[in-house]
Amino acid sequence: MKPIMVVLVIFFASTKFCNAQFISGDDKLHFGAGALISATTYAMVYGITKNKKKAFWYSLGTSTLAGLAKEVYDSNQENNKLDTGDMIATSLGGLTATVTINLFVGNRKNKRISFVPIE
Repeated sequence: MKPIMVVLVIFFASTKFCNAQFISGDDKLHFGAGALISATTYAMVYGITKNKKKAFWYSLGTSTLAGLAKEVYDSNQENNKLDTGDMIATSLGGLTATVTINLFVGNRKNKRISFVPIE
């Protein structure tokens, strides 16, 4: 069974029968911009309020709003239209950064470290 699987994997990898989705460079830039905006907003809001929930929603909302504003601006330019894919990429970048930061911020409890003297 294993040799058949190996042959099938090599066949599909070497032919144009299976293609992965293409992610453009512009979508990568939108993702990165959304992550940067979201991380900055999270740091600012959490630094002021020390509230993880508020920082989460503000940073996610800011990155989504930035993506929407950019696409509305681009749609008003000549020969351009509203690209929902770019807006989604910006929002996903914001979501990724927000969730990642939210997992690692504020988890410290006031733990007392006790040291045992070595004699």
